[in-house]
Amino acid sequence: MTRIGVFGGMGPSASVDFLDKLVKLTPASRDQDHLPVIVASLPHIHDRSSAILGQGKDPLPQLLAGIEMLNKAEVGVIVIPCNSAHHWFDEMSRSSKAPLLHIAKACVAAIAPGSGARVAVLATRGALASGFYQRELLARGIDFLLPDPQGAQIHIDACIREVKAGRLDISAQHLTQACQEVVRQGATTLIMGCTEITIVRRGADVSGMVLIDSSLELARASVAFALARGWNRPGWDS
Repeated sequence: MTRIGVFGGMGPSASVDFLDKLVKLTPASRDQDHLPVIVASLPHIHDRSSAILGQGKDPLPQLLAGIEMLNKAEVGVIVIPCNSAHHWFDEMSRSSKAPLLHIAKACVAAIAPGSGARVAVLATRGALASGFYQRELLARGIDFLLPDPQGAQIHIDACIREVKAGRLDISAQHLTQACQEVVRQGATTLIMGCTEITIVRRGADVSGMVLIDSSLELARASVAFALARGWNRPGWDS
């Protein structure tokens, strides 16, 4: 049970980006200092955002099958580097033998209390309709806004779509537009609440903006969970 279980593939590039962050955040000077990780990359799960909006097939049976795969691998915690999948967080938690870390909780915890931040949530339309980011922000008393559905959100949709298609330059242009528009709406801090968005942040013009990277914050929470339990020292050296 001394292993992190990563339920990925939604999408594959976002999962690779998350794993890269996980490795870089781990304090290690040799292979043996790193954390054991089991990855289930399952890209054929039905589109999460479409399902939440009532426009696609229900992915819950496939999500539960992925959880069961990690149950059989006897992982000690499960993390899911896909924001929209957290719409079904409670159902997956009930089926999991290990605790699940919540990506929105990790992001909101990164915002300093009393900072006066006004947060914009950049996410799929499905994740926004689900409301799990809004609930976490409200619980912490943090002011927030949502992108204009006919303005910034159109660019967010395009950004995510272009990342999945591998067109990162075009995606970065859309992210720049989306960020600029939510700043004009009054945002001071931007939650990048889709793990595809975080892939292109370095290619976009986001200078002067405070960014909360959902993939990075989930990786930080994962490493902290594992290190607190000594999983980087499993006792296999003897």
